[in-house]
Amino acid sequence: MSSPAALLVPACEEGRGGGHLSRCLFLLQALEERGLETYLWLAEAQKESVFLRFRDFFERSSFSKGFHARLLSRESELSVRQWEFIILDRYKTPPQEFAFWRGLGPLIGIDEGGPRRSRFDFLVDLLPALEGPESNVSAPGLLPLPRNRRPPGASPSSPLRVLVSFGAEDAAGLGFLAAKSLAKNRRASPPPEVTFVAPVRDYAAGKKPRLSGVTVTGTQAGLKEQLAHYDLFITHFGIGAFEAVYARLPVLLVSPSGYHEKLSRNAGFLSLGIGPPAARRLENLSFSGKFLAALSSRGARIARRFGLEGDQREDLGSFLGSLAPCAPAFCPVCGERTAPAPVLARFPEETYHRCKHCRAIYLSRLTPPPVQYEKDYFFGAYKKQYGKTYLEDFPNLVEMGRRRLSRIQRLPHFRRLREIGSETRPRVFDIGCAYGPFLAAAAERGFSPCGVDPVQDAVRHVTEELGFPAWQGFFPTGAKAEDGPFDAVTMWYVLEHFPQPEKILREIHRILKDGGALAFSTPSFSGVSGRKHLRSFLKASPPDHFTVWSPGICKRVLKRCGFSLRGIVVTGHHPQRFPLFGRFLRPGEKGALYRTLLLASRLFRLGDTFEVYAVKVKVKVKAR
Repeated sequence: MSSPAALLVPACEEGRGGGHLSRCLFLLQALEERGLETYLWLAEAQKESVFLRFRDFFERSSFSKGFHARLLSRESELSVRQWEFIILDRYKTPPQEFAFWRGLGPLIGIDEGGPRRSRFDFLVDLLPALEGPESNVSAPGLLPLPRNRRPPGASPSSPLRVLVSFGAEDAAGLGFLAAKSLAKNRRASPPPEVTFVAPVRDYAAGKKPRLSGVTVTGTQAGLKEQLAHYDLFITHFGIGAFEAVYARLPVLLVSPSGYHEKLSRNAGFLSLGIGPPAARRLENLSFSGKFLAALSSRGARIARRFGLEGDQREDLGSFLGSLAPCAPAFCPVCGERTAPAPVLARFPEETYHRCKHCRAIYLSRLTPPPVQYEKDYFFGAYKKQYGKTYLEDFPNLVEMGRRRLSRIQRLPHFRRLREIGSETRPRVFDIGCAYGPFLAAAAERGFSPCGVDPVQDAVRHVTEELGFPAWQGFFPTGAKAEDGPFDAVTMWYVLEHFPQPEKILREIHRILKDGGALAFSTPSFSGVSGRKHLRSFLKASPPDHFTVWSPGICKRVLKRCGFSLRGIVVTGHHPQRFPLFGRFLRPGEKGALYRTLLLASRLFRLGDTFEVYAVKVKVKVKAR
């Protein structure tokens, strides 16, 4: 298998225009320049037609050298590579096609509006969407914008220079009608100088539209760099309209469909209406200074709204080139290898899904989490959240460990050890032991404790200050698991940090004695915060929490991994987070209302965290 690469899949079907292909050709070059091996997919059946219809794009592409080495057309060429991500610039991806591409790697949809929009790992809207599930990133400022821009406040020339372009295909034929109507306009004095960029298909067929008083060209590639030379741009809603806004060129739209008209008005553009009648209105339109000034003001408002005022700092190529997506191909909690679950929420770098089998929530990320497991994790970051450092909180954490150990010792395995009068100290292995408060509590209770943690200073404290065995690293690779089997394995707010918790649970099953205890704690999405507003709860979830659990999903998941659930303790009760009534509680207040809400939280298991206690059952767990 070769090194990870990126794959671009544009919409090239007839009637889809050339914007998708043009954008993917730009990305092909941009990603290659950033060191990412990148390929373009053109199915064998459509390749010849695409080359014929968009010959101008390919001939003028600055990436023409070596292009064919980056072109894939057969499905057999796809399976021999590992895809870091696949970009679908497909407009509306059919479900069957979506399933095919998702089977090859993480999917990033660009301006996706199809029925699978809610299933994409990540969505990037370069053009503002009208409806459908939200995107991770909505930013026209990432478009490949022109380098040339008109000076701020530039006055129109005389005669007025007007550019008309409705894309590489212009299936509705509006560009020709618009240019023809402008040529007949007698209200403008002097008559405008009109340049019409004809559809590529006309030039490919050897046809050149003839219009009296209009300069006709077929050059689409590099058109954006010519925008600054004109005084007005007439087009439909799309990439060109936003390129013109960035170039400070007034824009007037004619919509090919009702949907385009809604998009135009929603974004703030002025549109003459829909179809040929709207294009013909250009014949009687007065291009007065007042009218052009109004268009310029409208363009300035659009620029402010969509971040197109200042100079472009990042484009789509640099944005995508900086990504390292982590998107599970199957549920990391229960291991079901099914199609991606519908999206619960999207944020700039995160997408949350809920598994339809186990109901767990899991995270896909565009970039690695910005969390460093170093000393500050337990000091600066911990104090910011809890008001004291980890070591300052040490006595409280030890007491919490004692309560947890009391529950562990009530499990059958430990009752049996007491019944037989075993003199051997039961061994407990704490994954994510931090500075060792649970290990200290375990030693008090007669256990032989050891631990593992990625923070070197924490491991030093455990070994040198507390005198317990501990290893620095990530479980299982950083632990001396071969020193098992253990009587108990614990994880206190650690399980959610593993990208694939199912594998962790199966490894714990391997190193435990038969009947040994598994105990862990984790946040709950079924607590009062998650029930109150799940999106806000997920937005506040730490970026290194790859899964979010609830008490209701544990029994089935644990059974799959070879454990029998013996008890759940719901913790993290916060009466002040209750909707409606919680806002009446003052900080530190614990009066009648507080006690009532606390009782309700406990009765209905509405805590935002919970603890799980389970035992290893005597079954052989088959590797998946």
